[in-house]
Amino acid sequence: MKFLFLIYHEEKVLDTMPPKEMQKLVDSALDYDDEIRGSGHYIVSNALQRARTARTIRVRGGKATVTDGPFAETKEQLGGFFLIDAKDMDEACAVAARFPPARIGIIEVRPVQEMQHS
Repeated sequence: MKFLFLIYHEEKVLDTMPPKEMQKLVDSALDYDDEIRGSGHYIVSNALQRARTARTIRVRGGKATVTDGPFAETKEQLGGFFLIDAKDMDEACAVAARFPPARIGIIEVRPVQEMQHS
């Protein structure tokens, strides 16, 4: 079964981290990436650029509008993701809980809805 981890954090917290502390966090995240590759859970992951680089697309009545920035007005911003394979939600949550940046952010774990053509 596939699960998506959505990784949220406050960008201002990251922006104010001392460079050595930030690099330590990045290194621990990359080490974790290697760990779950070895465990057989890993499918794909990546970090995202800051929310200010995002654009939100909305199509209504056949017309697309583009807005700068993310859609959600929240304190935390989506900062990255993992797509993993796990036997169930409990195993997926256990894998997510080991991700080092969870100590300063939030990880949403969501099962993937497999879509099939009719």
